[in-house]
Amino acid sequence: MNTPPKTTSAEQAAEAFAAEITYWRDVAGLAKRALAVKMGFDPSYVSHIEAGRHKPTEDFARKADDALNSGDAIWRRWRDYETVRTRGHGPTTASPAPRLDPALATAALVCEHDAAHLVYDGTTYRLSMRRLLRNTGAEPVTRYLIRIAVDRYPGAPDKSRSHYHQHPLTWEELALIAICKGEPMRWEVKHDLDAFKETWLLFENDSGRFPLYPGESVWIEYSYSVGDDKWGRWFQRAIRLPTARLEVQLAFPATLDPVVWGIETSPTADARPIATPPARRETDGTAVFTWNTINPPQHTRYRMEWRFRSHPESTA
Repeated sequence: MNTPPKTTSAEQAAEAFAAEITYWRDVAGLAKRALAVKMGFDPSYVSHIEAGRHKPTEDFARKADDALNSGDAIWRRWRDYETVRTRGHGPTTASPAPRLDPALATAALVCEHDAAHLVYDGTTYRLSMRRLLRNTGAEPVTRYLIRIAVDRYPGAPDKSRSHYHQHPLTWEELALIAICKGEPMRWEVKHDLDAFKETWLLFENDSGRFPLYPGESVWIEYSYSVGDDKWGRWFQRAIRLPTARLEVQLAFPATLDPVVWGIETSPTADARPIATPPARRETDGTAVFTWNTINPPQHTRYRMEWRFRSHPESTA
């Protein structure tokens, strides 16, 4: 009987790199050809990379990182590959593309990817959330709860309370939009307070119903806007569902000279800095900060904060 050839560490690292490219391309919703064109490569090149026919290169990794906004995830895979390749067949530090921890996949609903984007244009914050949800339960899922909370003056609750009593957040200004499978989602308000909104996104609209059945996965997207008179300089993600990957991206006008940092808190630990800093890049006059983590513990909160060095916060 013939013994199959062993896969070398470099080959394993190349496979992990290819899997990372495929993962982020799927997240971005791009076909292989579209990604290749966006990166300035021959249309067949991405196919060759993902199939393992071409080996990872530094140029490809950098351009893919930028095109797919992976927050250096693709770049780190290339470094893993290059480290192993230059050392020969020694032990590899490369690991498979992230998957949900099986120990957490017992809930009726899990999140395979949570991608949160915040864009500030100088007066208004536009927030867009994409979540890849999987039904691991026994019954169809027909609705999904979302929360919108604002705090113009963090650390000064009385001041914030007074502010929102006089200037309550309204559904009209939020202009909430939700989509699933290209279909608009109906939504049903659960709580409507001055600085806090909670609503059910329904897997249905005027044209029909599209529940998430057991064993199925689906992307949902929702977005809303808040003026900077009601949104403070912070953005928080709370891990309420078992989650495989969390991604946060913040974009600001580069002329504001933004600085971003992050804080992690949990029910069992004091606040501490996030383990890795957000990656920064600048394009077309916009400073973009990207941060991601794998298998974040449930009930943990990740809070991004920022300041604008060319436009300090007023103390009034």
